[in-house]
Amino acid sequence: MAAASKKAATEAPADLAEMQGILQRQKAAHLRDGAPTAEQRVDRLDRCIALLVDNRAAIEDALNTDFGARSRDATALTDVSGSIGPLRHAKDHLRRWMRPERRKTTPPILGLFGARAEVRFQPKGVVGIISPWNFPVNLTFAPLAGVLAAGNRAMIKPSEFTPKTTELLAAMLGETFAEEQVAVATGGPEVGAAFSALPFDHLIFTGSTAVGRAVMRAASDHLVPVTLELGGKSPAIVEPGFPLERAAARIAAGKLANAGQTCIAPDYALLREADIVPFIAAFKAAALRLYPGGAADPAFAAIVNAHHHARLEGLIADASAKGARIVEIGAADAANGQKLTPALVLDATPEMRILQEEIFGPLLPLIAYRNVDEAIAYVNARPRPLALYVFGEDGPARRKILERTTSGNVTINDTVMHYAIDDLPFGGVGASGMGAYHGEEGFKALSHAKGVFEQANWNLASLLRPPYGRVADAVLARLLR
Repeated sequence: MAAASKKAATEAPADLAEMQGILQRQKAAHLRDGAPTAEQRVDRLDRCIALLVDNRAAIEDALNTDFGARSRDATALTDVSGSIGPLRHAKDHLRRWMRPERRKTTPPILGLFGARAEVRFQPKGVVGIISPWNFPVNLTFAPLAGVLAAGNRAMIKPSEFTPKTTELLAAMLGETFAEEQVAVATGGPEVGAAFSALPFDHLIFTGSTAVGRAVMRAASDHLVPVTLELGGKSPAIVEPGFPLERAAARIAAGKLANAGQTCIAPDYALLREADIVPFIAAFKAAALRLYPGGAADPAFAAIVNAHHHARLEGLIADASAKGARIVEIGAADAANGQKLTPALVLDATPEMRILQEEIFGPLLPLIAYRNVDEAIAYVNARPRPLALYVFGEDGPARRKILERTTSGNVTINDTVMHYAIDDLPFGGVGASGMGAYHGEEGFKALSHAKGVFEQANWNLASLLRPPYGRVADAVLARLLR
């Protein structure tokens, strides 16, 4: 694999002309071959599954190298097993998804005379995927599951921040698929900008809101439809009376996974003021059960690079200078300068950067609220988040939070688990994104829903064509009642 990886990395498209050439060849192949059969789609999904199973160790090694420290078990769960799930789900259901959907005729009497209406799902053609660095394998293969299930071809641009993993992805996919079926483009921001401006039939981007805006502007030149998964500041609301130990354990698990470098990690927690002090103790205990060695624990991930580490340190410094209290949890890792000690941030105020920017690290501000209406108002005063977490029993308060807030997805009494449910759509709303993938919604988003009407032998519509007379007048009188 090492030799193949080197070959793939050097041969991957690195400029606009090469990428345009691959796109043209993929589009020509799509027109030449037509929509693939269910059996062909299943075969392509099976090949992806086999790639992940066979290359598990190589994926773990690559991500550990790219991050400077990343648990092999965590990688196996999130990037390997977490990618196989959507692929298997698509494989198991695509035959049903592919079936035409019958629709009612208008007026219904047309159907009585034999007219038919249906929706047929047709591959769009070539789909571009721009995947991020935090879960580079999962956030390539999860959207790819929908792309292949819908019968499309794919061009993929992984992140330059995880070069070993990108090199491995290029080698794996290059050995398994012909370039006119799946291709990988490697390179830095200039390649990414050129990639996002290509005339795809659909484009999927996962990353920051700022870059998402640039991607959407570039795609608009060719009217390319986009699916944008952009993250944001996802709140966790803990209702009064909910067991704080349970809430703290589940928030800690979601917040500290991958050292907080997760688009759906809880970004801040809203608690009743009287619950903050006991929550701090419960969160500390939960964090040290997960990572007994603190930041030095082998299972605790490093921050991906020096730039992001400095950004997180800047958030801490800014908050501290403006009056926040920083409660560090566990020991620092003196041996690995890329790791950041987990911390709770108390007394944070709106002018602090940590409450304005998506954190994307192991820092959790705690915000006090007096009643559930105040918590809802706090969330609604900010851009709509990718995820919302509610900890509370089924009752008026929880129902009010669900009804009065808008977010991409919701997990109740836990964190991040909605992403693992393959049959749920996943996506953002407003500043956290648009469109969704996963499951049937992903299949439909990456298909052209073609409406088809078949007229009956006896055409009732002819009664409403010129020259108009008494029949047309009677029909209009009925329609316009």
